[in-house]
Amino acid sequence: MTSLRALIFDVDGTLAETEEAHRQAFNAVFAAHGLAWNWSVEDYTALLRVTGGKERMKAHRDACGESLPDDATIARMHAEKTDAYVALVAGGGLQPRAGVASLMQAARDAGLKLAIATTTSPANVDALTRALWGRAATEMFDVIAAGDEVAAKKPAPDVYLLALQRLGLPPEQAIALEDSVNGVRSARAAGLRVVVTPSIFTVHEDHSAANLVVPDLTAVTLQGLADLT
Repeated sequence: MTSLRALIFDVDGTLAETEEAHRQAFNAVFAAHGLAWNWSVEDYTALLRVTGGKERMKAHRDACGESLPDDATIARMHAEKTDAYVALVAGGGLQPRAGVASLMQAARDAGLKLAIATTTSPANVDALTRALWGRAATEMFDVIAAGDEVAAKKPAPDVYLLALQRLGLPPEQAIALEDSVNGVRSARAAGLRVVVTPSIFTVHEDHSAANLVVPDLTAVTLQGLADLT
């Protein structure tokens, strides 16, 4: 397995179907602040084209032609939303997507590194790994690269480049695992091969730029990943 030395996972929609919990957390914070915003599934699906929670809130505000909440208030609201999401996830009910746990274990057994490249916050990553596996994110992954650590979020390549830098690997020796078109664009721009398992919120997207598109990771093997072209 010399040609493949790391797997780099996106988080939301890739490790688990988390976006519905994010939507509920956003709406809870909007209600707490007396905003008339309430994102439906359809609204949130459209807003997922914008990467980053704060960025989504600003995009929605601007689309509504409103001037408030201002950027500073949005930043505070987003911190509250993170707390609300963590509480929802801790409440249970989430499971890893099919094939995720077995592929991670196979990678560990083969001596590969595991990494995260995400637009979400480190707190959200940690909350999810504790909910899924009862372990901290730093115990599950060798490297965590998060959106607020880079200048530009997906579809820019920055977060994947950061993950590769921290892994100390060239892109040819890693595979990205994603669920969205923005994630595919980000990983491909960083020079990575990409496997996509569309989530319930991204199944309608065009993932043709990926090297492999599969419903889930159940049938994906390390040798199959290493052989991707």
